Amino acid sequence: MRTSAKVGILLVIVTFLIPAVAAEDSLGWYTKAQNAAANGDYTDAVTYYNNAIALNPAYDAAMAGEADALNALGQYSAALTAANQALAIRSSPTALGARADALFNLGQYNDAIGAYVNYTAIVTNQADAYCNLAYSYVQVNNSNMALTTYAQCTNLNPSDPLIWNQIGLVDMSLGQYQAALNAFNKATSLTITNAEIWNNKGEALAALGQYQDAISCFNTALSLNPIYTLAQENRNAALGKGQIVIITGNPTPTIAPWYLGGVAPTGVTTTPAVATPATVTGSQAAQTTTLPQTAMETPVATRTTYSPLSPVPALAGLAAAAVILAWKGKNR
Repeated sequence: MRTSAKVGILLVIVTFLIPAVAAEDSLGWYTKAQNAAANGDYTDAVTYYNNAIALNPAYDAAMAGEADALNALGQYSAALTAANQALAIRSSPTALGARADALFNLGQYNDAIGAYVNYTAIVTNQADAYCNLAYSYVQVNNSNMALTTYAQCTNLNPSDPLIWNQIGLVDMSLGQYQAALNAFNKATSLTITNAEIWNNKGEALAALGQYQDAISCFNTALSLNPIYTLAQENRNAALGKGQIVIITGNPTPTIAPWYLGGVAPTGVTTTPAVATPATVTGSQAAQTTTLPQTAMETPVATRTTYSPLSPVPALAGLAAAAVILAWKGKNR
């Protein structure tokens, strides 16, 4: 066979193989991108996804994967664009989840709620999705739906103290202080090194009137973070509540302030005690326990008792009287 004929046959074969090689390269780039993302190499992953999309502009799986990688890099606007492009071609769990995450991180909570509802209707085993959905409900002031969704989150992941802390905060906002305390108790059973959780637990206890336990929690928070201003203010307020009044030298008692993060608990009343003119300040005031005023007792008259007369002086007196009477009789 002539050389020219061989070259011609080779060119024909190459011509037929080019589309197949291009398709295989697109899948190859996608596979390489997936492996990079799995290893946390998100920047490389984005590059490889783009290479796959350049070879196959309708490669929705690559677009969805790129959206996920962009979210991991904190490039949320770009992630939202990539996820929307993927969903315009085909709906997939990866694209739905990436879109929801992008909206959530962009602070577009109303849109994030709809996106997470669509995603969790398909993927029901992702705790993070339920937690983000619950937090989105909090941000749009739908506390009841937030608690319902947090319950779904904790069913899948019961061991995250931060989730229980969030549940406690929602309960506090609803005035459900015992439920909040239960959530904070769960959180502190999972971690003892989070100052914010200890402070929040102290606030729930204070709202329930359990001031000594609250003070202990505030002290723990301050031991973990000595410059935690809110915990210090809460501790001081709890000490004041425990005393009922703060005595400053003025005979008029002053009700101690209460912070609770700036919000006073409802339904907690105090009865002022009778203050004395003495001045008590500083640590002495914190240690002083003032008793509530009680009704004054009616004075009871004291009976006077008399000792009985001695019989000796009485008989002597009678004898003297008899002698005097006899003497007067003789001299008449």
